[in-house]
Amino acid sequence: MVVESDGYAALIEYFVENLATFLEPGDRVGSETIDDLVHELVVSQIMAVCDQNQDMPQTLRFAVMSEADKVVADLEEILSSVWNQKPTFAQINVIEEYIGLVKNLFDAAVSECV
Repeated sequence: MVVESDGYAALIEYFVENLATFLEPGDRVGSETIDDLVHELVVSQIMAVCDQNQDMPQTLRFAVMSEADKVVADLEEILSSVWNQKPTFAQINVIEEYIGLVKNLFDAAVSECV
C-alpha cells in the first residue's frame, strides 16, 4: 500500500538526506524521547486518516495500521543511535515534516482504495 510504494522510497531518501540533523549537537527539549515523539505523531496522523475516511472497510483500517507500524519500524532502524534521546527543535521539525508527508501518502492510498 504505502511502504512498498515509490513515494515512500523517495521519502526515505529525503529522510536520509536530513539525517545529519540527528548527528548535530543541540539543546534537547521536552520530556519525550524521539521514540515517544514518533509514536505520538504517527498515531495522531493515522487517526486523522481514519477519521477522514469513516466509511473505510475494516480490512483497510487494519492494513493502514500495519503499514503505520512498518513506518515506525523503519524510523527506529534509521534513528537507532538516537531513538531513546530527547530531540532537538531541528529534529522535531524534521520528524514532523516527514510524518506529515507520510500521512499524505496514506491519504492518497486510502482514497484509491475507498
